[in-house]
Amino acid sequence: MLQRILPATFSLLALVALQPLASLRAVKAADLPQVEAPETSTEREPDPIPPLAAPVSDADSMARVPADLLQRVGLQLVLDRQHRQVLVLHDGLLTRRFPAAVGTVGWETPAGRFRVMQKVKEPVWTHPVSGELLGPEEATNPLGSRWIGFHRDCKGREGWDGEQYLDIDGCTVAGFHGTPYRWTVGRAVSHGCVRLYEENVQEIFEMVRVGTPVTVLP
Repeated sequence: MLQRILPATFSLLALVALQPLASLRAVKAADLPQVEAPETSTEREPDPIPPLAAPVSDADSMARVPADLLQRVGLQLVLDRQHRQVLVLHDGLLTRRFPAAVGTVGWETPAGRFRVMQKVKEPVWTHPVSGELLGPEEATNPLGSRWIGFHRDCKGREGWDGEQYLDIDGCTVAGFHGTPYRWTVGRAVSHGCVRLYEENVQEIFEMVRVGTPVTVLP
């Protein structure tokens, strides 16, 4: 395309430069060579579905837990993003392990030390962009039957989530919840929350209270 346009363009410029002013005004846009505008679409194909986390032993799971957490008295939750699992510790000892889905690339589950700040049975989900509400009776409610919140961020978030570009204003929250999409558990596919099998999140819900320590390992 470029090789065909360039000679005609140079010829036209040379001709215009030699013509009197009256002729310059007579040059019409239709007489100029037409160049297609470059594509500016931001559309892209969805990313491949992330693989399941490889299984690990109890010993390997505990090896990732910081030493000071092993000295804590009482119940605590430890989310291991690398191995995509939730560890339930009591008095520093491992009592239960559950597979989990964590945040995808660019939407990672926030790492750090937090506490359970909210517990909700049969939660209502609000779409972060459209504001659409999905109640507990909706089969596609992504929160499932239980919500255990532990982190709140009001900086807003944006970026590619593996399927589409999202631009979220205002506050977002992260927490443990169920999911109607069981195949996602064990993968890095969420927008920062921690998805669990329904039977597992219901069990954890009964264990914890507001204030229970939650540690998210990177």
